[in-house]
Amino acid sequence: MKREQYIPFDKEFLLEMQIAEYPSGKKEAEDFKKLFNLLEHYFHYEAFDLIRKLKQNYALFDPDLNLKEREGFVGKSDFPTFKESLLKVLERGNYSRVDQDTIINSFKKSDLIGLKLAIDFDDFKDYGLYVRGHHRTREKVPRFLFWKKEIEFEYYDRVMIYLDYNDTEYFNKKKVKISKLLFDPGCIVLKIFKRVPKNDLETIFPNAVPRMSTTDKILFWVPGIGGGISLLITKVIPALIAMYAAYKSGESLDLLNSKAALNQGLIALGILGGYLFRQYSSFVNKKIRFSKMLADSLYFRNLGNNSGAFYSLLNSSEEEELKETILAYAFLNRSRKPLTAEELDSQIETWFKEKLNTEIDFDVRDALNKLKNIGLGIETNDTWEVIPLNKALIRIDEEWDGIFAYNKK
Repeated sequence: MKREQYIPFDKEFLLEMQIAEYPSGKKEAEDFKKLFNLLEHYFHYEAFDLIRKLKQNYALFDPDLNLKEREGFVGKSDFPTFKESLLKVLERGNYSRVDQDTIINSFKKSDLIGLKLAIDFDDFKDYGLYVRGHHRTREKVPRFLFWKKEIEFEYYDRVMIYLDYNDTEYFNKKKVKISKLLFDPGCIVLKIFKRVPKNDLETIFPNAVPRMSTTDKILFWVPGIGGGISLLITKVIPALIAMYAAYKSGESLDLLNSKAALNQGLIALGILGGYLFRQYSSFVNKKIRFSKMLADSLYFRNLGNNSGAFYSLLNSSEEEELKETILAYAFLNRSRKPLTAEELDSQIETWFKEKLNTEIDFDVRDALNKLKNIGLGIETNDTWEVIPLNKALIRIDEEWDGIFAYNKK
């Protein structure tokens, strides 16, 4: 499994783990906690500024606003600025975009529903799936009657889907009634889900339509056509022809044998019809399970929609920024000598593996750049060090004071 830059631990937990690395009762531990709190507020302010920019530039495309409300943002909402801000938040939150091959493979496989889904991607001008947190688990899924099979599958902790729908002109050309659509053409839909199976990513697309798989079609049509034609030719039709010929010629009819042959053919057709009904019912049941999965996803797994998704994204972005920065500072602060970026990266990743049995790809460059931009990190000849804790607190306090400088002449 590919290592991720996402840090799958709560910020408070990591804080306690880092405080434990300092000698007990020492002032350094208390100062480190103060620095953590100041940095948390600092990144929260940055997130507030970002959400304001996102909401302003998304309003024109927000399907939760009515047409009249959206018209008020013509000339105020800028799509390139919105897209750039959204990608920036996703990058900070350590989300990564799912490549097209992974999406296509999820169509071919299905861990939980075993159903083929069709999606018309032409409905979108642009779309994307962004994920973070990759794990394996085991779950029992129904197979035949009351029998359940336990399978292992991979899932993503978080998935954000981005859908930029085509405008009204496109759907008019397709002769689709706009009034029948469940969305407004030209809008941008955002949704965040938790615990989405990797091989069932297609289920979160709103225009996913169940289709019979190749196996379902073979099991339905081959016995139906082959068996039906065979029974009609060998049993039913000969009996009917014999009865009709006898009636036309006035000859005596072996009624008992003709009726028996006809009954056998009809019974066989009834059995075949029962088999086909069972196969079709199996497909219908899969569709029902799919509908239930969608209902569960919307009710239990959905974490935010459209502009409401910004809060979840920014909260995760803010936490990832804080965790990366505080980890980089803690390791550099405890180091007896300056470290190269590679040495720091190795130390942090080794700490996660040994202490928390977790392999991550720590984004050391981003963490060091944040330390440098805030004024806590110093780079000299490709090596890094940080200013002491007591000076770091003063530096962050000055940074805070500089945010609102209304009284300065």
